[in-house]
Amino acid sequence: MADTNGTTPSATKPETAVYDPKPSLQYASAVGLQAAGVGALVSAIQNALGTHSSGAAGFLTRTGGTIGFFAAMGATFALTESVVANQRQVDDALNGAAGGCAAGFLAGIRARSLPLAVASCAVLGTAIGTLDYNGSSLAPQHVESIEERRKRFFKQPRPTNSPEPAPDAE
Repeated sequence: MADTNGTTPSATKPETAVYDPKPSLQYASAVGLQAAGVGALVSAIQNALGTHSSGAAGFLTRTGGTIGFFAAMGATFALTESVVANQRQVDDALNGAAGGCAAGFLAGIRARSLPLAVASCAVLGTAIGTLDYNGSSLAPQHVESIEERRKRFFKQPRPTNSPEPAPDAE
């Protein structure tokens, strides 16, 4: 089907990817619960390594704040990441960087230090943004073989431009 100009509609409008909105509260609560599980593990290790008379109850009474802190950081990260993505309607590394910044800021506020909060925001935001930019993987996507690396490292012989010898006319 052609327009009045004689062009097809697909030739005039490039296709753009449609953004699928993220359910912010559902995502934040799921990540918050997962982070609380990690916090419970860290709290149990802190309780086991500490010297105290609380016994096993110290898991919740002495170091239980660790569980809540991990849950708050996870939920803050997930909520910020999804809200930023939904507002921008783009799913890229900046969303993760914003979420990491919010979680890092929360860590600095727990330490009651504004300079630490700003530094944690910058460090965690940069780390998560870089990780998201690389495709959520620390390993390189293309692993070159030893032979490819050797060929790239050593000099390659120059091609000779000399013409082939003419056959002898006898």
